[in-house]
Amino acid sequence: MQKLVIQGGIPLRGEVRISGAKNAALPMMCASLLTSDVLQLSNMPDLHDIATMRKLLEQMGVKASVQGDEMALHAAHVDKLEAPYDMVKTMRAAVLVLGPLVARFGEARVSMPGGCAIGSRPVDIHIKGLQAMGAQIFIEHGYIHAQAKRLKGARILFDIVSVTSTENLMMAAALAEGVTVLENAAREPEVVDLAHCLIAMGAKIEGAGSHTIVITGVDRLHGAAHRIMPDRIESGTFLVAAAATGGSIVLRDTRANILDSVLEKLTEAGAGIRSDSESIHLDMTGRPRSVNVRTAPYPAFPTDMQAQFMALNVIADSSAMVVETIFENRFMHVQELRRLGARIDVEGNTALVHGVDHLEGATVMATDLRASACLVIAGLVAQGETVIDRIYHLDRGYEHIEIKLSQLGANIFRIK
Repeated sequence: MQKLVIQGGIPLRGEVRISGAKNAALPMMCASLLTSDVLQLSNMPDLHDIATMRKLLEQMGVKASVQGDEMALHAAHVDKLEAPYDMVKTMRAAVLVLGPLVARFGEARVSMPGGCAIGSRPVDIHIKGLQAMGAQIFIEHGYIHAQAKRLKGARILFDIVSVTSTENLMMAAALAEGVTVLENAAREPEVVDLAHCLIAMGAKIEGAGSHTIVITGVDRLHGAAHRIMPDRIESGTFLVAAAATGGSIVLRDTRANILDSVLEKLTEAGAGIRSDSESIHLDMTGRPRSVNVRTAPYPAFPTDMQAQFMALNVIADSSAMVVETIFENRFMHVQELRRLGARIDVEGNTALVHGVDHLEGATVMATDLRASACLVIAGLVAQGETVIDRIYHLDRGYEHIEIKLSQLGANIFRIK
C-alpha cells in the first residue's frame, strides 16, 4: 500500500495548473450512453475514479480511447445494460449510468451502493424520479432493475437537493417524450457543465444553475466535443494549503466565479486574493485567522471543502465552529488531526476547533477523499515528518497531488 511522506514547515510558492473537474467528467462520461455517435471530452483528469468509470463503460460495450487529456467515447454497440456491485461499491457515481441506459435502451440493472438502504439514502431519489417518468423499478438481489418502453416527461420535486439525482434525471429526460421539470434541482457548476455538454449533443435544456430545470425531450442525441470545467475542489484545496503554510501561489486554468464561498472564507482568514478569467492568485502572510464554516448546497460553502478548512483552523489564531449539514459521517479526519496535535471538540454535526501554535508530524491514516486532502495540508504545516497511509483515496480525486505540491516547493514524496 502506498503512503505519502511530508517534511512540513515550507510555505508553498509558485504556479500550478488545475485539472478538469472529476465531478463534471464522470456524469459526462455516462452521457456518452445517450448517443450512438462519438462524444469527445477534453481536459479530462487522470484519476482513479475516471479509470473506474471508463472500465465500467467498456464492460457495457462502449469503446473508449484516450490521447493526452482527451477521451473519445463511442456507445454504438452497447450490449450489457448493467453496473455490477464491484464497480458501484468503489465509486457511487456509477449510479449515473441508470438514467441514460433506461432512456436510450429501455432497461438497466445497477447495483445499489454498499450499505445503502432504500428510503433513507439519496439513491431513493433516483428511483422515485424514474418512476415518475413511467419506469417500472424492481429491487432484486441488491440491484435496481429499471424498465420503460420510453420515458415520459414529468414534474419532479426533489425532497432534498441532490447533485447526482439532478444529473441522472436530467440525462434521462433528454430522451424522454415530452417536457420534464426538475424542481429544487442542484445548482452546482458541475450540473451546469453537464447541461452544456448535453446541449452540445442536441438536448433542449433550460434553467441549469437555477432551482428549476426544464428539459424538452428529443428523439435522439448526436456526438459532440466538450471541454470539462476546472476542478473547483482541487482549486480550493491548493488555495487552503497555500494559506495554511503562509505561501504565495498562482492557480492556472481555473475560475474564481465557481469558488465564491471558498474565496470569501479565505479572505476572512487573512489571505490576499486576486483573479482574472483563467487564474487565481493567493498571498498569505502571518498566521491565519479562524473562520466559522457551515456546509450547505451550492452556492453556499461546499461540504467537499470542510475538511481542508478544518486543517486551516487547526493552526489559526483563535477558535472556530465547523458545522457539517450534508453528510452525517464527515468528521473522521478529526481523530487523525488530533494525532498531529490539533485541539478539536466534536458534538454531533459540529466541531469546535481551537487553534494551536504548531502541529507536530506523525503517522496518520486517510479515511476518505477530502479527509486525505485535509491531512496533506496538516502535514505541510506540521513540524517534522508526517506519513499519510491509505492514500488511494487521494488518487480518486486529485491528479498527481504530490507532483503538483513539489512544483510549489513542498518536500513530499510517495513510497510503497
